[in-house]
Amino acid sequence: MASPLFILLLLQSFLVSTSASSTTSLVNQTETLLKWKASLDNQSQSQSFLSSWVGETPCSWVGITCDKVGSITNISFSNFGLKGTLGNLNFLAFPNLIRFDVGNNSLYGAIPSDIVNLSKLTFFNLSTNDNFSGNIPKDIGRLSLLTVLDLAWNQLSGSLPVSIGNLSNLSYLAVPGNNLNGSLPQEVGMMRSLVVGHLASNSFTGPIPASIGNLSNCQYLFLFENELSGSIPSEIGSLSSLIDLRLEDNQLSGSIPSEIGRLSSLNQLHLEDNQLSGSIPSEIGRLSSLNHFDIENNYLSGSIPQELGMIKYLSTLDFSNNFLTGMIPKAMGNLSHLVYLYLYSNELSGSVPRELGMIQSLVHLELLENNLTGVIPTSIGNLTTLSRLHLGDNMLSGPIPASIGNLTRLTILQLRNNSLSGPIPVEMNNLTVLEYLQLNDNQLTGRVPDNVCLGGSLKYLAVSRNHLTGPIPRSLRNCTSLYRARLEENQLEGNISEAFGIYPSLYFIDLSDNKLYGELSPNWGLCQKLTSLMISNNKVSGRIPPELAQATNLTRLDLSSNQLSGEIPKEIGKLTTLGYLLLNDNQLFGRIPPEIGNLVNLQQLSLAKNNLTGAIPEQLGNCFRLLQLNLSNNLIGESIPSEISKIFALETLDLSWNILTGEIPQELGGLRALEMLNLSHNMLSGFIPLTFDELKSLTYVNISYNQLEGPIPPIKAFLLAPFDALKNNKGLCGNAIGLRHCVSEGQKKSTSGLVVLIITPILGVLSLYGQFNSNYWIGSRGYGNIYKAALTTGRAVAMKKLNPSDDNQSINLQAFESEIHALADRRHHNIVKLYGFCSNAEYSFLIYEFVERWSLRTILSNSEEAAELDWD
Repeated sequence: MASPLFILLLLQSFLVSTSASSTTSLVNQTETLLKWKASLDNQSQSQSFLSSWVGETPCSWVGITCDKVGSITNISFSNFGLKGTLGNLNFLAFPNLIRFDVGNNSLYGAIPSDIVNLSKLTFFNLSTNDNFSGNIPKDIGRLSLLTVLDLAWNQLSGSLPVSIGNLSNLSYLAVPGNNLNGSLPQEVGMMRSLVVGHLASNSFTGPIPASIGNLSNCQYLFLFENELSGSIPSEIGSLSSLIDLRLEDNQLSGSIPSEIGRLSSLNQLHLEDNQLSGSIPSEIGRLSSLNHFDIENNYLSGSIPQELGMIKYLSTLDFSNNFLTGMIPKAMGNLSHLVYLYLYSNELSGSVPRELGMIQSLVHLELLENNLTGVIPTSIGNLTTLSRLHLGDNMLSGPIPASIGNLTRLTILQLRNNSLSGPIPVEMNNLTVLEYLQLNDNQLTGRVPDNVCLGGSLKYLAVSRNHLTGPIPRSLRNCTSLYRARLEENQLEGNISEAFGIYPSLYFIDLSDNKLYGELSPNWGLCQKLTSLMISNNKVSGRIPPELAQATNLTRLDLSSNQLSGEIPKEIGKLTTLGYLLLNDNQLFGRIPPEIGNLVNLQQLSLAKNNLTGAIPEQLGNCFRLLQLNLSNNLIGESIPSEISKIFALETLDLSWNILTGEIPQELGGLRALEMLNLSHNMLSGFIPLTFDELKSLTYVNISYNQLEGPIPPIKAFLLAPFDALKNNKGLCGNAIGLRHCVSEGQKKSTSGLVVLIITPILGVLSLYGQFNSNYWIGSRGYGNIYKAALTTGRAVAMKKLNPSDDNQSINLQAFESEIHALADRRHHNIVKLYGFCSNAEYSFLIYEFVERWSLRTILSNSEEAAELDWD
């Protein structure tokens, strides 16, 4: 046995050795921390926080905690304003480190790989730095004692390491708001101590692993805002402790597993913004603790289960934007704690159940965009806490119940686009906190409530397209909160000069198609945010106030079809944001102000049907974005300015019914986008310019009632123009094809084996060989058969032939002529073009633009072709 003296000497030697080792370790830790401090940005807030870092004993430094022998166990610098990297912090110097917290700073760079050597680490937080990048160390699983791992809100990339499954003590995992990708490893199911799993807002792909069902202690599972696909695994029903499940905003498909009904502790269930289909499982009714249930923006179908009425503590229910059918269950009236109910944009039918009036806690009730029928139940008036009521875009009928006047907290009332009839109840004058009132597109009669803006809160008023009469509501005059108003297409009356005031927030107002009179107030110019002012088709008189030019944000000004007189104010040229200026059908006189040329954003200008005189200002050529220019039916004289040719985007040019003289400018041939040209009923002379050969887009032309002479250019629009569009000129010669006419340069042949229609040598010979036989047949539509033909220029066209031997010949011929007039009157790039037509005793046919893939109906009828469209 060793002597007591030997033991004493041995113990003294051990203590000296340990003390020396601790001193060495402490010196090493001190040097490591000071070196790291020196690497940080010395301009950042961190330097003031770390000013206490002096001396050789870091245990007293701010953010540092040591154990009894002086070894650092805790480094916590959360919210210190640190800026720099962890590259100069040697983690191997801290073998006893238990806690490392640098959350909510401005650190950046990679996570040092030697962090995995801290075998005693239980708390690791790098969250909310925004700039940590690179991968999560692949051996992170070596930190076997770790209970908290928080890497949230950085720029980490790569996949979630498989070794993470070794963190058997981990209770809190947070990696949201990074750029992590790849699939979730099956090993996540090995973290059986996990209580919070927050992996949201990344780019994870692939399925949710079935092993997730092993996380029996998990209370919060957040996988939202990723790119996860596949079905929701049924094993999720084994998460018996789950309180909050958030899977929204992924690409999950398939049905909602019925096993979700086993999550008896579940309080929040978010499945919205996925591709889920099938029906809502009735087992949902077992979720007795559920408070929030959201499945909006999916492809769910079938009916809403009655069992839903059993979830008595439900406060938010959002089934919007799906394909749900059937009736709204009456059992929903049992949801006595429901605050928010969203069922909009489905295919629900039947009536609005009166039982909904029993849910007196409701604040939002949104049932719009369904197929609901019947009347609005009077029980709605019981919902006195309601602030939003959306029943629009349904098929509701009958009157608006007077009980709606009880909803004095209502800020949004939306009943648009139904078949509601009768007067607007006077009780609605009680709704003094309304901000949005939409009653448009119904069959309502009577007056708009006078107190609609009595409380001074109204922002959006839409009562358009009804049968409303009476004056503009008095409270609107001083309704300074108003920013959008639609009252068009009613029979409202009153003096417009007195009905409206100054609106600092107003950006859109449409009063068109009413019976308003009086003069335009200069106050409209003081509505500084106004972008659209539309008062067309009323009885407004007087001049256009120059003060309108102060509304410098105007993009649309429509004063057409009124009784305005006087000159167009030159100040209108200051409205440089205008895209649409419509002053047609008034009694304006004088010259067109050249200042209109300043409106470089103008797309449509119509001054037609006034008493304007003088010349067309050459400054119009500066309006290079113009698509439609209509100056017809005035007394405009002199010649057409060549500057119009600068408007390269021009599609419609109508100068008809004026007193224009001189020749048609050669430069107009540069308007390559021009589709409609009307120069008729003027006094133009000379030849049609040869440059018109360049007008390849021209489909309609009318040059009748002028003094033009010479040949008609070989242009499709001229050659296929109805005769009336070319007649009454001095000496035009050429060809025209019109109803009941097949005219060419003296040739039209019809034989039993060959039909040839020669239009001109330029267009070429339009040929069908084989007497319209099946070799050229491509389909049947309506009253005729369709054949593919070819011009000698190579252009393919389609021909619809009316066969004289068809049954119901008179009906077919009527349809034939109706189609001609319909297509001739409507020119649009999305509608197939009509090139010409011919009708005689033997043959009647139309010549169309050939569409290679035929029709949308044909494509959608073929699953393979429909898939090529790549439409959702």
